[in-house]
Amino acid sequence: MSKTMRTQSKFFTSLNIPVFVGANILILALLCITIFVPNTKEFFSAIQSWIVDNLKWYYILSVAIILGAAIFIIFSRYGDIRLGPDHSRPTYSNFSWFAMLFSTGMGIGLMFFGVAEPVMHYIAPPVGEPETVKAATEAMRLTFFHWGLHAWAIYAIVGLILAYFCFRHKLPLALRSALYPLIGERIYGRMGDAIDIFAVIGTAFGVATSLGFGVEQIFAGLDYLMNYKLSAYAQDPNALLSVTGIKIIIVIIATAGATLSVSLGLDKGIKVLSETNLYMALALMLLVLFLGGKTVMLFQAYIQNVGSYLSDLVNKTFNLYAYEPKDPRDWIGGWTILYWGWWLSWSPFVGMFIARISRGRTIRTFLLGVLLVPAGFTLLWMTIFGNSAIDLIRNDGVIAITDAINTDKSLALFVFLESFPWASVLSGLSIVMVFVFFITSADSGAIVMDMLSSTKTQTPLWQRIYWGSITGVIAIVLMSANGLEALQTATIASAFPFSIILLISLYGLFKALRVDYGKKEIRMNSINNIQTSAASGGWQKRLRSLVLYPRRDHVIRFIEEVVQPAFEEVASELSKQGIKTTITKKNDDDILFEVEHGKNDNFMYRIKARHYLKPNFSSIEASDIDPDYQKYFRAEVHLDNGAQGYDIMGYSKESLSNDIVDQYTNHLQFIHNFQLEHDYNRDHKPINKESDTSNSNDNNSNSTPETTEDQPSKA
Repeated sequence: MSKTMRTQSKFFTSLNIPVFVGANILILALLCITIFVPNTKEFFSAIQSWIVDNLKWYYILSVAIILGAAIFIIFSRYGDIRLGPDHSRPTYSNFSWFAMLFSTGMGIGLMFFGVAEPVMHYIAPPVGEPETVKAATEAMRLTFFHWGLHAWAIYAIVGLILAYFCFRHKLPLALRSALYPLIGERIYGRMGDAIDIFAVIGTAFGVATSLGFGVEQIFAGLDYLMNYKLSAYAQDPNALLSVTGIKIIIVIIATAGATLSVSLGLDKGIKVLSETNLYMALALMLLVLFLGGKTVMLFQAYIQNVGSYLSDLVNKTFNLYAYEPKDPRDWIGGWTILYWGWWLSWSPFVGMFIARISRGRTIRTFLLGVLLVPAGFTLLWMTIFGNSAIDLIRNDGVIAITDAINTDKSLALFVFLESFPWASVLSGLSIVMVFVFFITSADSGAIVMDMLSSTKTQTPLWQRIYWGSITGVIAIVLMSANGLEALQTATIASAFPFSIILLISLYGLFKALRVDYGKKEIRMNSINNIQTSAASGGWQKRLRSLVLYPRRDHVIRFIEEVVQPAFEEVASELSKQGIKTTITKKNDDDILFEVEHGKNDNFMYRIKARHYLKPNFSSIEASDIDPDYQKYFRAEVHLDNGAQGYDIMGYSKESLSNDIVDQYTNHLQFIHNFQLEHDYNRDHKPINKESDTSNSNDNNSNSTPETTEDQPSKA
């Protein structure tokens, strides 16, 4: 019996029980309310209408602040800070990284709206006459506006907040960590659990509703390719499957694919699928570009669309149509505010996934990559499909595209492709792409929900399979009960409370970045002096050390004969002052000296051997040299945020002790400066001894050392 209990305990040991149980109970409750309570859709629609009528100014202003913050950080001094220790490097290549964030972010939306939205703005603009040259130009401006920098800025800021606090300050990769600068250790209590439960529910229903509505396009595409025989069969009273039954089978197949993908893990599942989908998207886009015979016009249109978008960016960002004689409230509520609400409601899921795959990049590289690369591809896609569709309607009289949009927007893409050679091939490729986009959205959502409801990075297989299946189950239940639209409306309405959390978290991010940069600045100001003065023996010895290339065993011997004795002498002196220190030898070539400071940041001075390739001063090809001979090792200094970029090989014990004291002096200066400011801002009265010992600074999450070089521990 005891063995069975131990097995069960081990089976559930990775679960965050309050989040897992709470989220599942609320998911079940919301499903029951949606299915069994009458007028649920009308209730959520009323909430959304109230938000549009009274708070559209708030949505416009909030998204503008988010975009402005992202642009400011890119050009600020904070852009050099790395999402992880200073020595960390990106886990994924740029192509793989882009493919995953693109497929998760809005890949499926491009398939649905790439043709439909530009044409809808063309035939029904918010102001002005429809179906004119001006309407066509404005249609592309509006499409760019809805799918451009604003959408990706929301995802980028959420991802940045989560990645920064997780990888830089070793907090959990969960939505609760975004509020650490404001509520501190309470993120580990009920408040933090409630925030993560909110994120799980939003992800589950967001992915489920997207999956349910996306099935409409797959069904419409298959039906169109089969000359409407599929719908005719489903409407036959003697048919084994109804239209809903066929759609449920599509959901089951997509969910099975997503579950298989998530069970394979990030590298073997989602990464491979995302790269495959990106290749297919490139292929479809290039085929449409060159087969339609309007290649030059589309390149010209793209350049003009980008210019118009950028020149009108500020005006569009703040345009509420307040002075238009025609009341466009229904338009802005049905388009811009709806989009902003949708991007905000999806941002916890997409942002967390982007954070998960972005460790090791600098903040500037991260923001530039998330903002510019997907947005640039998205806008190129919208130009090729949207401008081509408008041109077919204006100049070739293909009104079937307009008719399809007015009757069933799911058919717009396939009716559009009928005007191209190899139409069946293009439509078949489109259906496969939509299907794979669904799988990548579902498996990415499963990974996010798994992380939110877990206490460990590596989770058991059953847990990933469970979350991979849950979105499909929700979609099937809601499709059967006609509850998808009600939940979609509720998901968008949830963007309002989350936007408040996001703006508060953005303030906390700037607060933490300022402290982080202040610490880095204090340390970097002294590095040049340390390197110049610490090494003994004069310039001859320094010159010899520059052209000698130690091996790993040389670094190990240096650690044993110089580093460890220096650590012990400094530790002995500090212990006389009642200060607790620890010396941890992690490996033969990795040793850590740590001074405890209670609730403030501990001082950590680590020496670690790192290998590099030797510069080649001869004419011998590098391929002809022994690989072991090409490598050399440095004994590098690592502080609490990673490698500091200087080598202490050749230092004497006295010089090394002085270096430790110099860096410890900088650490104490950092604590003193920011503790003074923190306490003054808190209570506006002089600091006394009691307050100085009872409060921590803004970065106390950094007191837990990382367990390995590339895997952060949880606080």
